[in-house]
Amino acid sequence: MSSPAAAAADTPTPSVLPGLALATFGAIAFSGKAIIVKLAYRHGVDAVTLIMFRMLFALPLFVALAWWAGRGKPALTRRDALVILGLGFSGYYLASFLDFAGLAYVTASFERLVLYLNPTLVLGLGWLLFGRRASAKQLTAMAVSYSGVLLVFGHELQFAGADVALGAALVFGSALSYAVYLVYSGEEVKRLGSMRLTGLATSVACVLCIVQFLVLRPIAAATTVAPEVIWLSVLNATLCTFAPVLMVIMAIERIGSTLAAQTGMLGPMSTILMGVLLLGEPFTVWVAAGTVLVLAGVWLLARWR
Repeated sequence: MSSPAAAAADTPTPSVLPGLALATFGAIAFSGKAIIVKLAYRHGVDAVTLIMFRMLFALPLFVALAWWAGRGKPALTRRDALVILGLGFSGYYLASFLDFAGLAYVTASFERLVLYLNPTLVLGLGWLLFGRRASAKQLTAMAVSYSGVLLVFGHELQFAGADVALGAALVFGSALSYAVYLVYSGEEVKRLGSMRLTGLATSVACVLCIVQFLVLRPIAAATTVAPEVIWLSVLNATLCTFAPVLMVIMAIERIGSTLAAQTGMLGPMSTILMGVLLLGEPFTVWVAAGTVLVLAGVWLLARWR
């Protein structure tokens, strides 16, 4: 039985609790994005139209965030504008579109596991682009995570067919695109601040998604979608896009990026739970084992870095 002193040491201090709560709710809210996308696909909407609605409703929120975070700050330079355009394209437009497209072919649970490989991709890009060496422990952690994804992938491929390979490739491309954003955004975060950069880059992505729809689809396509798609898109834009971004940024300011990232491990588990309860996705021993391996690998990578 632990002593009162030990118990007190194990209990988060009151100043940490708000940050932990923000990180927890942010991880759970963001994980609901895949569930909403899968529900919307049941109403016959395609990825181009669906992501347009999500970004259309999210655009005013992120513009307001960029304005609020930029009050009293220096004006953007030409370099800042070009970097923001590139980061918005990679981190939020391309990553979001590939993710939405991939969800048409894979389960929400598998999608979340693939996206959770993001820290391993950042490590790999650091080695490829900047020559940063990875230790044997880090490589071991990466191998553990990828073995979990491959385990679930093999199970889904066996039962769902070849389309799973296409969906996995699209979602992995999404994770890679967002990893590029993370690798190159560090310096700009120092210059502009995380909230201002997020607001600006996401606003760019919103505009790109809307323009993509106008180029690829007739305007009438936006008026023929089921009402359920509209309401699901509003929910996706607010509760599963803007709110978690804001909560995670606020959590990092309070408890630091390491603890916030570890709390983010709730994301895959909440996606799997919601997938089972709301979508009727199967929860098999293969999914459970793969999830444990992915989470263990990411945890080890964070610990050994």
